[in-house]
Amino acid sequence: MRSVRTLIAAALLLLPAYHVASAEPKQGGILKVYHRDSPASASIHEEATFSVNIPFMPVFNNLVMYKQDVAQNSMDSIVPDLAESWTWSDDRKKLSFKLRQGVKWHDGKPFTSADVKCTFDMLMGKSQQKFRKNPRKSWYNEVADVTTSGDFEASFTLKRPQPALLALLASGYTPVYPCHVSPADMRTKPIGTGPFKFVEFKANESIKITRSPDYWKKGLPHLDGIEYTIITNRSTAILGFISGQFDMTFPTEVSIPLLKDVKKQSPNAVCVVAPVNVSTNIIVNSSSPPFDNLDIRRAMALAIDRKAFVSILFEGQADIGGTMLPAPGGLWAMPKEMLETIPGYGPDINANREEARKLMQKAGFGPDKRLAVKIATRNIPIYRDPAIILIDQLKSIYIDGELDVVETANWFSKVARKDYALGLNLTGNAVDDPDQSFYENYSCGSERNYTNYCNKEIEKLFGEQSQETDVAKRKKIVWEIDKKLQEDVARPIIYHSRQGSCWQPYVKGITIMVNSSYNGYRYEDVWMDK
Repeated sequence: MRSVRTLIAAALLLLPAYHVASAEPKQGGILKVYHRDSPASASIHEEATFSVNIPFMPVFNNLVMYKQDVAQNSMDSIVPDLAESWTWSDDRKKLSFKLRQGVKWHDGKPFTSADVKCTFDMLMGKSQQKFRKNPRKSWYNEVADVTTSGDFEASFTLKRPQPALLALLASGYTPVYPCHVSPADMRTKPIGTGPFKFVEFKANESIKITRSPDYWKKGLPHLDGIEYTIITNRSTAILGFISGQFDMTFPTEVSIPLLKDVKKQSPNAVCVVAPVNVSTNIIVNSSSPPFDNLDIRRAMALAIDRKAFVSILFEGQADIGGTMLPAPGGLWAMPKEMLETIPGYGPDINANREEARKLMQKAGFGPDKRLAVKIATRNIPIYRDPAIILIDQLKSIYIDGELDVVETANWFSKVARKDYALGLNLTGNAVDDPDQSFYENYSCGSERNYTNYCNKEIEKLFGEQSQETDVAKRKKIVWEIDKKLQEDVARPIIYHSRQGSCWQPYVKGITIMVNSSYNGYRYEDVWMDK
């Protein structure tokens, strides 16, 4: 039985793997889930947060997706979705898709190749209609054009080979949008081809979707609908789950300490903990004083006690690494011995901080002249909690931070326009592939390059690794890039999260996926036995 695309690989779990008993799925029931905060809109393509992806991806389909019963996402686990099949040209510069026939949008209009072209033309900024925000535009920098041949074939013509394009298209952030619905309407009343239809979105209250009776995958979904109740207080939300108010927690949002409370008070609950391909990092507005000074940025990187973060927030259950997800979950992780050669990653924290204080003094700061700065972060616990620890650690190098909390609806816009000096940020990577991480977060001019980091020499290496078809050779280039990004203090990585997810024992059809929690959450295979 196939699974909802939630959570991560069984081999990486810190709790025993959960296996669904082979039983005949039952039809019916409303899955009730709490939501951690109120999304800015319902448009997946215009937002940069998991808070949008989780409730609204069940409304959509991609061209392709990651196979849901394979433990670890890879190029080998990509399967058809709205596309029946695909082929590459001999020169690897054209990717063509044969599309499914008979698929309809939720408003009854037929799905055709025109919808594919419209979607990707908007993502590339080539269409008359524009997205208000376009955080993943950089994914398609190497796509020269999207063309159609009849109603059921669409092709991507590339400027140069980019094997990872298929992985980007399989991400849960790559749904196909309808050509006949405006971007403005997609923000408030999204229309898709997916297993569930949009019902309503009440900001700060709830999100509801209902079963699509005409879903093109016959017999799916099993659920009658899904209801998300927005509860921003994590402890209150967990208590709701324990009391039976909710069937499932917000995925990958249960902290290690709270998970222990869940298992103590609700021992029959099914809970897993796993890496989620989300790095907690420092974003620095390097285009404005005083953080245009490389010495100050390097001092901050040296001051970080990563093990303290992991110990306090995760009771030791998180991972330290560079930009790419650490092994064994990540396929592109820098070797440990290479990571430890980077300034700030060595084990002697006192020596690191002594070097950091010297750099701060060189920049004109010290015990009698401390640097006061507001540290911006998003107003949800997984951002606020590490921000408080960061403020405490920076005091050791003459930096006095003041917490500046920003609501989710305003967070992406604020950091994208560089309206901050220093921030504590979480970077969720939609797929475990260097093309996604490097181009989206570090390429010159990308909307999600929050720090204004721009290194043309490194960007040349982005292209070199992207074209490389030999995985071993590509990894070596990726490691070189990752090491340089850390040495340049482009976006100092503090740790990579491991988080928990829980559901009631009567919820069936949920298994575990690897590398990213951003690859769908369609819930089309989930059912309830109660």
